[in-house]
Amino acid sequence: MDETPIKAGRKKKGQMQATWYWPIYGEANEICFTWSSSRGSAHIEQQLSGFGGVLLSDGYAAYDRYAKNKPQITQAQCWAHTRRYFERAQKSDPATEEALTLIGGLYRVEAQIREKGLEGQARLDYRSRHAAPIVDAFFAWCHNQRSRMDLVNSDPLAKALVYAENHQAQLKVYLGDPEVPIDTNHLERVLRVIPMGRKNWLFCWSEVGARQVGIIQSLLTTCRLHQIDPYTYLVDVLQRVALHPAREVEQLTPRLWKTHFAASPLRSDLEHAR
Repeated sequence: MDETPIKAGRKKKGQMQATWYWPIYGEANEICFTWSSSRGSAHIEQQLSGFGGVLLSDGYAAYDRYAKNKPQITQAQCWAHTRRYFERAQKSDPATEEALTLIGGLYRVEAQIREKGLEGQARLDYRSRHAAPIVDAFFAWCHNQRSRMDLVNSDPLAKALVYAENHQAQLKVYLGDPEVPIDTNHLERVLRVIPMGRKNWLFCWSEVGARQVGIIQSLLTTCRLHQIDPYTYLVDVLQRVALHPAREVEQLTPRLWKTHFAASPLRSDLEHAR
């Protein structure tokens, strides 16, 4: 889960309201762009009500508040966000290179796993043999750096060290679960449709409009994740939805639509004319 801003609705004359999309990427390669007028943890509680499993996110405190005292939730942290803190400190402190080298080693291990096509227990074993020692070395280095007398709390490296150590347990989760990615980059790639929208259509005129954009982008982006042509999907579903049983409406979501209807989709009158 992640969050990205979008202006929606007028705060006052000439000024738009700051609101948020909260994209949730599911284990079956489906994404839902939920919308909220605030960036508080209440929206997370609402959207993930009843959820049990691993929540992979960045270090935003709202996720920490949500996962706290919930034994059914395992909170995992994104290594890419951790790396960014050290990249910001790179110019001000040469020692940061060691941290970036170690994190780079973790990504090389993940690249090797992909090249070898490892899954399940084989992936877990490979991470245990090759990534776990690097993770241990990284946190040992962080501990040693925090004892430096010349490092003050305002230094970028000091902030990076605090961030990493505060999330140490969450950053290690992926080592014990082969299905947990090392980062949220897969989510960040697909949520780019919102930042690109901000550059093109700039904002949503109303909060209702923002919700509808989230629904549409959820469908279109999930289509792309499943190699479905969005145009073909929409032409079929917009014709089929009026006759389809409401109790089976989930069959019209892209992943299940691909199984049930993609082989012979309904076509538009324009296509029949051609």
